[in-house]
Order: sequence, then C-alpha cells, then structure tokens
Amino acid sequence: MSKQHTWPDLRLSVAPMMDWTDRHDRVFLRGITKYTRLYTEMVVTGAVLYGDKHRFLDFDPQEHPLALQLGGSDPADLARCTKIADQWGYDEINLNVGCPSDRVSSGRFGACLMATPLLVRDCLNAMQEETDKPVTVKHRIGIDQTDSYDELCRFIETVAGGTCRTFIIHARKAWLNGLSPKQNREVPPLRHDVVHRIKKEFPELQIVLNGGLGSIDECRPHLGILDGCMIGRAAYQTPWILSEADSLLTGDAALQRPDRIQVLERFTPHIKEHLARGVPLHHMTRHVLGLFHGMHGARTWRRYLSENTSSRDAGLDVWERSIDIIRTSTEKAVSEAI
Repeated sequence: MSKQHTWPDLRLSVAPMMDWTDRHDRVFLRGITKYTRLYTEMVVTGAVLYGDKHRFLDFDPQEHPLALQLGGSDPADLARCTKIADQWGYDEINLNVGCPSDRVSSGRFGACLMATPLLVRDCLNAMQEETDKPVTVKHRIGIDQTDSYDELCRFIETVAGGTCRTFIIHARKAWLNGLSPKQNREVPPLRHDVVHRIKKEFPELQIVLNGGLGSIDECRPHLGILDGCMIGRAAYQTPWILSEADSLLTGDAALQRPDRIQVLERFTPHIKEHLARGVPLHHMTRHVLGLFHGMHGARTWRRYLSENTSSRDAGLDVWERSIDIIRTSTEKAVSEAI
C-alpha cells in the first residue's frame, strides 16, 4: 500500500532553475519572503546516489518550505533518492518531466518522459513508497507532435492512476529537437487556458500553473481557480517582486515587509559563514544583482559587485562596502525626492 499525503501548500512557489536556485540564492530569497515555497535546482539521481550528498542536498533550515527536484527515470533509483531526501528533511520531492535540454533527454529524463506516462506513474509510485512527504511532478503541456489536449489529458489521467495528486504544469509545449532550452522557454506559445481547462477536467487533482508569470499581481487572477502559481525567471531577475508574497499567503495586508537594504543585511551572516568554508564571494553575490532593478544607483552597485567579487581574495569587506554604496544611493534618491 502506497503512503498517502495531504496536498502541499503550493499557492505560491519559485521554480527550480538550473544554475540559479542553489542554496545561496534560496537563503537570499528567504530574506524577502518567509512563506513562498522554494525548489532546488534539478539534481539527477546519480549525483545523489554516487556523488557528494552534502554538496547536492545540504540546505539551511531557514530555507523551509523547501522541495527537492529530482531528475531520473529509473523507479528504483528515484525511490532510493527519495528515501535519502526524506532523511535530509525536504518538505516535498518533485520529479522533473519538463526539462527539454539534449543532455537531459539523452539521459532519459526530463520532458521526454511525457512520451511514457506509465513509466512516470511507476516512478512517482516508487518515490511515494519511501516518504510521507508529498511527491509531485512538474511537466509540460506536450512535446513535439504529441501536444493535443486529449494527449495531455491521457498523460495526466495515467499518472494520476497512481499515487501522484499534484501536477505543476509549465504552460508551454517543448520541442525536444530543434530548439535550445532557452528557446523552449520563449518560442512555444504560452497556454494558460490549457492549464485552467485541466483543472476543470480534473478537479480532484492539485493543479499549479508555471510559465510566463512575472509578478504577484499576474498570479492573482489564477489563484482561487487553480491551486497555485509558480514564478520562474522573474523571481530571479527581479526578486523584489516576492516582497508582496507573504501578505498574499498570510492574508495580512498590513504585514510589514523588509526594505531592500535589510534583505542584504539578512544575507550577510550566510555570506560570512560560507566565505569561511571557502566558497568564493561571487558564487553568492551573483544572485542579488536584480534586487534594486530600476532604482537609482542600481547600475553603479551592480558594477561594483561584478568588478570586485570575482577575485580569489574578495571577502566580507567587499560585500559590506557594496551595501554602503547602495545605501548611500538610495538615501540620496529619497532626499532629492523630498
């Protein structure tokens, strides 16, 4: 008998993004929003089973609620990884059935798995056997010529015939040949209407929308109809949009949010700790560059960070100096506006 679980709170989440949503980015985002669900980068099963587990799985307790996204197609391997993730303390384990890159497809995981829904069902069943935490799937609305609404329904119906009840749907199809991963995020048209239709077709399932959402305001019309929204690149490139998230999630319109300088100050202990562990400064500071997007002094601040954090001996003094630079710029802008 497979283990069962309640639905995770996925009203608002930040998408798993390769090279972006690492542990440093997630701690940084926690300085902006406490309650938005965060996802790791995709971690392939081989890395978990045969690589440095601490490198791929460690996280800071403040990152909760946190989901691990796995890439793989072998039910036994995915089950073993899920058991490890459960012991590590993740709140959710997600299976990647959406990434269209050639490297992923050649490893027989990612979006190409949409062609084998029975295998996806078996993978998710095996994963759920190893944990009481939610096991979820993230997928596209179709691949290549297998992109009709009926085919998408058959995929979901087949997978939902197992234990999975949560489907995070990137509202674009994927071309497995002919388009780069970047093009696959931009060229196939967005079809939010398809995801809404799926929710009507499968009201008993938890349906979360991903793709093309650029702000909390853009999420609002979907919430209440769908079970959640997942923001991707906008949450990385313009992270301050998440400052409205906690008010939305708590229902407290008067909830005080931090200012942007406070967000940097909250990130400082993490930087200090990981500099002491030998992590290069720019590995952490690269995630903050969009925080002051569109504000006075942002370009000077970004230039300072870009030019001064990449040297081997760049330390805490460089980071603290960057805070002083942007604080001075924002205070000047405020005084000039008065």
